[in-house]
Amino acid sequence: MTLQDAPKPYAFVLVPGYSQLGFACALEALSLANRHPSCKTYYHWRLLSETGEPVAAYNGMTTNVDGPLDELDRHETIVICAGEDVSNGVSKALLNWLRREVRRGMDFGALSSGTYILALAGLLSGKRVTTHWEYRAALTEVLPDVIMEDAIFTIDGRVFTTAGGAASMDMMLERIRADYGADLAKWVADQMVYTDPRLPDHAQRMTLQARTQVRNGKLAMAMQIMDNNIEDPLTPDEISQVIGLSTRQLERLFAKYVGISPKRHYLRLRLEKARDLLRQTDFSVTDVCIACGFKSLSHFSKSYRAAYGISPGLEGGSSKLVWRGGI
Repeated sequence: MTLQDAPKPYAFVLVPGYSQLGFACALEALSLANRHPSCKTYYHWRLLSETGEPVAAYNGMTTNVDGPLDELDRHETIVICAGEDVSNGVSKALLNWLRREVRRGMDFGALSSGTYILALAGLLSGKRVTTHWEYRAALTEVLPDVIMEDAIFTIDGRVFTTAGGAASMDMMLERIRADYGADLAKWVADQMVYTDPRLPDHAQRMTLQARTQVRNGKLAMAMQIMDNNIEDPLTPDEISQVIGLSTRQLERLFAKYVGISPKRHYLRLRLEKARDLLRQTDFSVTDVCIACGFKSLSHFSKSYRAAYGISPGLEGGSSKLVWRGGI
């Protein structure tokens, strides 16, 4: 069998707390390709963990692996599978292994927050990448040299990343198409009862109008402007001018459809981002205050305590994304 005819090999690295949904969607696409009526084995794979021990997903289910991190064949494709609490799954051993293997020229990628691990290894500088929307704000702040896109998956040269979840299917279907053509990719999609695979630039979340059930176009536009301008908030007057309304008309729209003032809604968006950063990064309260557009630390602390019943200095979580520049 020639190298061209040989099954394309994958090495899935399971990191504790990984998303089982994202991993299963990616693996199942490869598995189904091997069921094609041509009776050809298109792919094979192995599952790895740092120690070779079984790995627990974030939902508590444990997956056995084929072995520990070892030297790969240079034709293998590495996929880092991560999810919640990603920082605690990162070690010098994993990062050093990644750097060493990637230098050999193979494709490599990540599901969900696995993007963070690739970045920590120094493998994503200047690359277009994505991650799950829940981690996007934190990763954008922590990794300023990485081009973070609001996409369900990205492919930049030999690097591929995905938002995880069902988006892992879309990414793997695209890789199958690139490897073996559209017919096989379509057949696999049909087997998955996935009749409309999505392109990379498909939004990760429902539109703002769908999420909020706002049907007024001007109001939806104002809310989107706020969502896009957290670090440097616009005034109600500036937003009104952009959408072609008076400030009074904007206030009436918010009162009618949202039940609060534009200023109050904007504050809520900024506080939500602040809470994400405090829980997911090791940023100081001052850094978060600035990143979320607050001019005064005292105003930020007072607003945060009023919204969440806790001071920002006491907020935190077990899944902080810590930039370990020295690793």
